[in-house]
Amino acid sequence: MGATCDDAAMAGLTRTGEGRYASTSAGATQALGALLGALLGEGDLVILTGDLGAGKTQLTKGVAAAIGAAGDVTSPTFNIMAVHRGEGLDLYHFDLYRLDDADQLGDAGVLDVAGVEGASLVEWGEAFADDLGDERLDVVISRAPVEGGAEPARLVEVRGVGERGAELARALDAAVAQAVA
Repeated sequence: MGATCDDAAMAGLTRTGEGRYASTSAGATQALGALLGALLGEGDLVILTGDLGAGKTQLTKGVAAAIGAAGDVTSPTFNIMAVHRGEGLDLYHFDLYRLDDADQLGDAGVLDVAGVEGASLVEWGEAFADDLGDERLDVVISRAPVEGGAEPARLVEVRGVGERGAELARALDAAVAQAVA
């Protein structure tokens, strides 16, 4: 499909345990996303959880690059959904930050697409995870504590839910282990 990870970006990514990674740069977070993007298929659902600025959109940029989607990737906070056309797989990028209630998922068109068409990455979807599907990959991104005002590393934890989610989690862990070896 599309872009692969470069050595400089990969140098900022480490595997800290099964399904757990540390990223020291935006490029390393994008590299992790590229590894994930290479694994995604039609109907795959990924829920991205993390505070503002944690790196959810950086990870999505890597996924978009891996599937060959052209154009800028930004968080669709006000549009709720952005579609990135890839080479053989489309990426549906959702931002549910402004939604308060599961009833709004249908009105926003989320239920028409997420887990059905293309691959879906859903920022701020943790509150609606059970409404979105039983087969998914949960990705939690947090900032590592640091001293002195330096930019913190990002800690990423991945957990598969359901058979396909577990398969994606195992495949991503193997891809990261191979890439950073």
